[in-house]
Amino acid sequence: MTTTAQTTFRNMAPSEAVTERVQKETEKLGKYFDRITSCSVVIEAPQKHHHHGEPFHVRIELGVPGKELVVTQKPTVRAILEQDTNGRAHKAQNIEAPHKDLYVAIRDGFAALRRQLRDYVHCLRHEVKTHAAA
Repeated sequence: MTTTAQTTFRNMAPSEAVTERVQKETEKLGKYFDRITSCSVVIEAPQKHHHHGEPFHVRIELGVPGKELVVTQKPTVRAILEQDTNGRAHKAQNIEAPHKDLYVAIRDGFAALRRQLRDYVHCLRHEVKTHAAA
């Protein structure tokens, strides 16, 4: 079953290449679970995107029967707190915010979603390890 991902861009211009990458990642999820009902991806750039290297926010919502799996990729709290009063980031942000590249943020978001989806499928198939009663 092929699920079409609904991609929404905030604070940035829509990109056909990014939409294709999101669709390709969504299609990969089909080999883990074939009853995906919906996929919604929100990609957000910072308000002041003219600063080079600002981190991206990616939110992925995957609809499966009986549940909705959600992954949010945001910069770390330390990276946000390390900004000075003018909004410029200090050098420490380079260590703590891995999602300066949009494609890396999408890749990491879908990797986390694949892990959640595999756990969900294991629960559906009753493949979760149970402990013996004492």
